Amino acid sequence: MLRHLFKRRFCAVPATATTQSAAATTLDLSAVASNVQSVAEPKFTNETASEIQQTTPLHSQQNPLQAQCLVDETPITITASPANTNAVLETLRQSNNPNINYNVIKPKFAVLDQVLDPESYVLNLEKYDLKNLDRSEIQEIITKMKQMYHDIGLVVLTNTGLTELAEMREWANVIVEQGQVYTGGANPRKPVEKNVYDVGAPKEAWLHYHHEMAYVSKSPLALSLFCQHSPGDKGWTYCSDSIQATDKLLNTPFGQKLKDKQICYIRNLTDKAYYSGSDESEVYNHWQDSFLVDDPELVEPIAASRGLKIEWDIRGSNRFLKTRYYTSAFEYFPQLDRNVLFSSVADDFMWFDTWPGIDTVPVDDRPLKLTFGDDTEMTQEERQQFVDIYDQFGFPIRWNVGDVAVMCNYRFAHGRPSYSLESGEKRDLGVVIGSTFDRVGQNDDKW
Repeated sequence: MLRHLFKRRFCAVPATATTQSAAATTLDLSAVASNVQSVAEPKFTNETASEIQQTTPLHSQQNPLQAQCLVDETPITITASPANTNAVLETLRQSNNPNINYNVIKPKFAVLDQVLDPESYVLNLEKYDLKNLDRSEIQEIITKMKQMYHDIGLVVLTNTGLTELAEMREWANVIVEQGQVYTGGANPRKPVEKNVYDVGAPKEAWLHYHHEMAYVSKSPLALSLFCQHSPGDKGWTYCSDSIQATDKLLNTPFGQKLKDKQICYIRNLTDKAYYSGSDESEVYNHWQDSFLVDDPELVEPIAASRGLKIEWDIRGSNRFLKTRYYTSAFEYFPQLDRNVLFSSVADDFMWFDTWPGIDTVPVDDRPLKLTFGDDTEMTQEERQQFVDIYDQFGFPIRWNVGDVAVMCNYRFAHGRPSYSLESGEKRDLGVVIGSTFDRVGQNDDKW
């Protein structure tokens, strides 16, 4: 819709990257961790993923809608100007686009501590001096971390006494292991340490629950967030138990519709070169920053490796990129031998409802969009259900300096409400993205 409004300026205020350098920790946890018997969930290599894919040929084949979607699409040609605003709206109404009547849906982020017993995932380290541990203490902590992660899929280290990102990353890597370079991602994240990124979103925006990088064919097995500065009783991250959310959603007509139709992720990325030297405060994400290349010819192989279909819109010197990814709304999770919900409205235009600047852009013109796999739109009621299902099983991580959280990307979605900072307050979280797995989608025999 509104194809000729694509010259709009996709807006966002990039999160301020932490600039303080962190001293390298002297504790080599990885060497000790390798000698501790691991009960963490098994790693699935590309070969393993391929074997799983062979057992589910329906999802290893290209969605027939992929070949059809770009052919069947009939763009509406409208020249944007204040004078024809009513004509734009009327054209949308005549096209029966349900998004014209969209009302903002606010996630609740309720404090529901008993979704899971905190003792099952919180590891209080106040009795340890993490900067002066002996070998047996290191082994003890690592064993507890791996057991929690295996059993629950979430570990939160508290009272660590750590202040530097590099130190926190070492403990995150006990589970996450090798941090990945953030390529093909939708968010404009900036590196603050090697393979450590800032959260990449303005504090004014609420962030809907989401599974990390669900919109590409290679998603991380795990991710870690850790806190360098905390404003106290606000700016908390929330986790939602996707196992419980899956079971509840599948008992609804909307859940069955997602199961049957699957979904399509659409992203619109701007051209960094076009904005060079100009004000970028209203730009969301450039394709150069997303794919970490400057040459358009190099984008296609990276996109293909992520399962993305790409479409260039060249307008003079402005090279605008649209990507599409067709997949299941669910993902088969080998450890539990079942499908889990792996999608949310965070990958829809709703992500920007409170994002400064872009919140005023018409919903069909925002950088992200989510549709069913047959390219049909979700209704207001269906989007509300999508938000509510995660809210029902959400609970907070109350950040203190030095806290380290590691979560299984299959089993937990994460998000946060908007927050404000007073003079002198800071909220700085580091993010480490774990090694990736090849998405296989839902297994129709594993419901």
